[in-house]
Amino acid sequence: MFWTRLFSGIVLVLIALLTIGKGSYVLLFTLMAVSVIGMNEFYRATGVHKNRFTALEILSYLGAAVYYVSLFWMDGIYQPVAMVFVLILIMMVYVFSYPKVESSQVMAAMFGFVYVAVMLSYVLKTRMLPNGVFDVWLIFLCSWGCDTCAYCVGMLLGKHKMAPVLSPKKSIEGAVGGVVGAMLLGGVFAALTGGIVWMYAVICGVGALISMVGDLAASAIKRQTGIKDYGRLIPGHGGVLDRFDSVIFTAPIIYFLASVLTALS
Repeated sequence: MFWTRLFSGIVLVLIALLTIGKGSYVLLFTLMAVSVIGMNEFYRATGVHKNRFTALEILSYLGAAVYYVSLFWMDGIYQPVAMVFVLILIMMVYVFSYPKVESSQVMAAMFGFVYVAVMLSYVLKTRMLPNGVFDVWLIFLCSWGCDTCAYCVGMLLGKHKMAPVLSPKKSIEGAVGGVVGAMLLGGVFAALTGGIVWMYAVICGVGALISMVGDLAASAIKRQTGIKDYGRLIPGHGGVLDRFDSVIFTAPIIYFLASVLTALS
């Protein structure tokens, strides 16, 4: 299991290096595909997808594709329009399929679109910033770096449970270690890339805190829906949402922090 997980992790890092390094349409279509897969996992967990694909689900995927295309259309000024367009499409399915489609499915479809597609798109939006070729990596340093550091510190020093009901294995000591570790990684990354050390450290520290919320939120959804993993796409890790749960929350925060701190510096 360890070697399978390690090998899958290496493959994921290589794919990230290739697509994020390339940026532009390569990253756009990669994130679009990852978002659609993640939405499908979420829809299966929450009952939007049951035994077959429905109009509600298909139009949600189409809406995600339209939203991603809007990121490059006229410098992304049509993103809000694309989001409203998706929500209208979902409500149209609800109205014209009534009473076959339940209101809970409609709410889950809307939430899944925002939770997965919109929030994950901030990886691309961060990459499109003036210093995005470097700033975008802070997303993964925060999420995956915090996760790794928290696991190691928790295994060695963890005594006090952080969320005993939701995630019994996570400890307060591990959480502190994750945040400190992410800040150190951010500082080292800044030193290697010519960035401002304190700025990258602060961004990674805040991002690490948010990444824990993303991780716990995904765990809460899995517990309430009675599933262990969202999928089996990534050997040793589970599905897309199992691996990108913290990235989904961290990406928007890093985008806003990088934008604000860059403007102030």
